[in-house]
Amino acid sequence: MSAVLVTGGAGFIGTNFVRHLRRLRPHWPLINLDLLTYAGNPENLQDLAGDSFYTFVRGDIADRDTVASLFDRHPIRLVVHLAAETHVDRSILDPERFVRTNVVGTYNLLETARRAWKDLPEAAGCRFLHVSTDEVYGSLGPDDPPCTEASPYAPSSPYSATKAAADWLARSYFRTYGFPVIITNCSNNYGPYQFPEKLIPFVLCQALEGKPVPIYGTGANIRDWLFVEDHCDALLKVLETGAVGETYNIGGNQERTNLDLVRLLLRLLADLRPGLGDLESLITFVPDRPGHDWRYALNTEKISRMLGWRPQVALEEGLVRTIAWYLDHQEWLARVRTGEYRRYLEAQYGRAVSKPRLTTGS
Repeated sequence: MSAVLVTGGAGFIGTNFVRHLRRLRPHWPLINLDLLTYAGNPENLQDLAGDSFYTFVRGDIADRDTVASLFDRHPIRLVVHLAAETHVDRSILDPERFVRTNVVGTYNLLETARRAWKDLPEAAGCRFLHVSTDEVYGSLGPDDPPCTEASPYAPSSPYSATKAAADWLARSYFRTYGFPVIITNCSNNYGPYQFPEKLIPFVLCQALEGKPVPIYGTGANIRDWLFVEDHCDALLKVLETGAVGETYNIGGNQERTNLDLVRLLLRLLADLRPGLGDLESLITFVPDRPGHDWRYALNTEKISRMLGWRPQVALEEGLVRTIAWYLDHQEWLARVRTGEYRRYLEAQYGRAVSKPRLTTGS
C-alpha cells in the first residue's frame, strides 16, 4: 500500500497534521520524519506508538542518505513537507541553520522523490506538498490589498528568504521535470502543541507566571491568524484535490495588530483563569527587531473557489480553545521549556522575561 511521508511531524503544525490524518485517513501508512530539535517533541504523538500504520523516524532532511533510505524502504507516494526552521528571531541569530534545513533539506527531498518516482506511471498518484509561509511575499502597508498567489516575492528575514528559495526550487522542479509538486503559503498558525517561543503560547506562559509580556516596537505590526486545525483541513484538501503545479494561499482572514491580539488573549485568559490580577499591566514594549515586517495578509479566494475550503474557526473561539488546551497541559509546558529555551529568551529579550511582576506591598 502506498505511504505518505510527513516531514517535521513532531513539531507544532506537523503534530496537528499527523493527528488529523490518523483521524480522517486511519489506513494510510504514515512515516513521520523529524530531527527532534528544540521544537520537535515526540511526546506529542506518544499515543500513536501502537498504531501499526504509523512509523516515527528520527532523522535530518538535510542528510541525503537518511531521506534516500526512507524511499528505499517504504512505498512513499505522497510527501507533506512541513519540516523547517521557522522562527524569525532565531534566523537573525543563526541564519546558517535556516539555509541548511529550509533550502538544502528541501532540495534533498525533491531530488530523492524525483528519482524514486520518475519511472512510476501517472496512476501511482505521486504528490509532493511543499508547505510555506506568507512571509515570502514581504511586508504590506496598512491599505495594501492582501497578497495573491501571483504577488511578487520580497522576503525580509533569513527565515523568509530561505523559505522563498525553497518555494522557487520546488516550482522549478515542476517546470523542469514535470514533478508533481503543489505549494501552499499560510498565515500565522496558532493552537495546541505550539512551542512557547511563538507569540501566543509565550504570552500565556509569561502571564501565568506574572512576568512581563514583551512586545516589539509599539505592537502595531499586523498579522493574519489561522487556527491550526483549519490549516490541517486545508492541507489535506490540497494534497488530495489540488492541481499539480499550483500554489494556494491558506489564511484565516482575521488580521489583528500584535498589541490588539495580546490584549484579547490576556482578557480571555483572565476569564478562564480568574484571580491572576491585572494582566494587561504585564505588557512591556521592547526595541523592535531588525527588518520587522509591518503587515502580512493573504487573499484566499483561489483555494475557496477551486477547492471549496474556508476557515471555520473564528479568532476568539480559536484562542479560547488554545488557552484551554495549555491550561490543561501544564506538565507538557513545563517539560518543553528547557534550559536551551530559557537561554534563548534571555539572549533575545534580556533578563526582563525572567523577572516576576511586583505586586502591591512587595
